[in-house]
Amino acid sequence: MTPRDARYPFLAAARAAVTEAGVDLAELVATDEPAVDRGRERVERALLAGRVDSETPDQWRVEDELLSYPIARILVSLLDSPAAVEKYAAAEAKTAIERLQDDLENAGDELRSTPSAGIDRETLITELGLEGSIRPEREGATTTGDATAGDEPAWFHVGVGTYLELASGARGDGWRLVNRELSDGAVRVEREELFRLLRTAIRRRVAEGLPFDGLNEDEGIAAELEAELTDLRRLLSERTRVGEIDFVARELFPPCIENLLQKAEDGIELEGFEQFTLMAFLTGIGMDADEIVAFCAASSLEPEGIRYQTEYLKADRGTQYPPPSCETLSAYGICHNEDDHWKVAGHPLEYYQQQLETADDVVDWREQAADD
Repeated sequence: MTPRDARYPFLAAARAAVTEAGVDLAELVATDEPAVDRGRERVERALLAGRVDSETPDQWRVEDELLSYPIARILVSLLDSPAAVEKYAAAEAKTAIERLQDDLENAGDELRSTPSAGIDRETLITELGLEGSIRPEREGATTTGDATAGDEPAWFHVGVGTYLELASGARGDGWRLVNRELSDGAVRVEREELFRLLRTAIRRRVAEGLPFDGLNEDEGIAAELEAELTDLRRLLSERTRVGEIDFVARELFPPCIENLLQKAEDGIELEGFEQFTLMAFLTGIGMDADEIVAFCAASSLEPEGIRYQTEYLKADRGTQYPPPSCETLSAYGICHNEDDHWKVAGHPLEYYQQQLETADDVVDWREQAADD
């Protein structure tokens, strides 16, 4: 098991490493090895933050990190939620692409001194079965070779069939084939666009075979994972019975949400769970990405991060995941039941809806912003 296996656990070499090590996942779970806790964290981070890297990376050994991947796949399968599978696969892909970008930026002496830590683009492309469909373009000429380390090409050519397959879910008119430069059966894409296409390919690779068939919740490894599943299901089940909300009045926000906003406005970077809670609340009251970017302009929140997380939270029928309940927020040290507000409601959205229903002469923030 190498650091590369741990960084890119969906690669064939990583799967082979687990097989060659003769790891018995059932025994690993039964003995509550660290990889189990890391696997739970992996899924939780995927559901809440849209990524799977650990918030405490120094805590885990290479083998813990690698073995957490099959454990996470079992947990996601047992959640029995298509949305959870989709978001888990997307989170693995996002983290993998960020790692690839980091590897490419740091290619050279650092990676040569630790050759097993990183990966190059061509290796990933081959692993994903896309060799021959993607080729780099050097300035002034189109070649079949790759650029040297530190001289990353700015443009690539992607076979039109591969492009259509991987760009099918991309949003925006810019991805439509009619708006692309097409030559010799290939579409010209920028480097960042290529990363977006590769992220889709990784997401599909991770999602292959999920959820697993034949897992009985009351037997074997599934029964041993009951505690981890209880925690994760709580995150998925915190639905509220509020009607559709489409009104922004900050003065009526629950204390915990206002505290998070003030923290961000003080220039303090929010933790992953804190940002998820804030974004889930703001999308839950009807705000779109542009509105949230404007609303949080004077804060530590980055527009790119806001846009990614709001897209992640939104589904065709509204918010996929609501903000956590007050009880869960209390367990994370976010909600302190200020002003005994749990007596009003035990969930941020329920609290806000009740405040809206009893308030007089409240103006929507969007109207105020339009007047400024």
